[in-house]
Amino acid sequence: MSLPTYDQFIEPILRVLQQYPEGLRAAEVHDAAADYLQLTQEQRSELLSSGQAVYKNRCGWAHDRLKRAGLSFSPRRGLWQLTNEGAVYASKHSSVIAEAEIQRIASSNLDAPIASKFSKMVATDEIHANASPDDQLEQALQALRQATAGELLEMLLAVTPSRFEVIVLDVLHGLGYGISRQDLQRVGGSGDAGIDGVISLDKLGLEKVYVQAKRWQGTVGRPELQAFYGALAGQKAKRGVFITTSSFTAQALDFAKSVEGIVLIDGERLVNLMMDTEVGVTSRILRVPSLDSDYFE
Repeated sequence: MSLPTYDQFIEPILRVLQQYPEGLRAAEVHDAAADYLQLTQEQRSELLSSGQAVYKNRCGWAHDRLKRAGLSFSPRRGLWQLTNEGAVYASKHSSVIAEAEIQRIASSNLDAPIASKFSKMVATDEIHANASPDDQLEQALQALRQATAGELLEMLLAVTPSRFEVIVLDVLHGLGYGISRQDLQRVGGSGDAGIDGVISLDKLGLEKVYVQAKRWQGTVGRPELQAFYGALAGQKAKRGVFITTSSFTAQALDFAKSVEGIVLIDGERLVNLMMDTEVGVTSRILRVPSLDSDYFE
């Protein structure tokens, strides 16, 4: 049996969220929607080439359409919740929602921008019907990157702090730091003095970069950066990278500019680097044909 299309997940998600006025974690919504649709284990095991479960991907797109319709939102990363309008809508449509209404939700709000941590990356991810095929392809790619970025942040917030530190070092190695992966060592733990990783830039380990990785939801302020700078001084280090899943306050950014050798990477930049280096992400190659007019001359 084939999996339901993404629009067929719209009503299940609406009904699930209706039961949880304070919101529900996206991962739990995925499973609850699958239960609502009575998906088999075989259907739940079907994967995209990226490794993501197909039903979870379609849940994500269905929730995207509910957000565009103003019926749901994400009060924080990884949490889905009905808006007041959504709660009223669900109560008003207490019986099975007509197919025409589902299609209206799925297709009539594509121009509606969604407030997001990634709004600076892509203003909207709608694909305009009157755009050229190349433009449509580019818009689709940006929409997929935006969706993947959100999923990556959810995963990063769910892993353990020690696993997050390893992921950060994998990203830095993917960017070309360290001659081999063994040149990037995790040292986090009790008594780490604010240092979670060390990168040896040369074979003898004479030149090093120190890393702090914080899996936070709140913003990182100036005191945290000052403590990191002090830890670098204690190691007589000249270079440090502070990486977080959240963002930095204006005071923290100003402090980093006032000293030498500190690079800041926030959650938005981190997930983009993960996609660029394919850490925790796989990419598929599309063969896009283009006419070679020189061949015919």
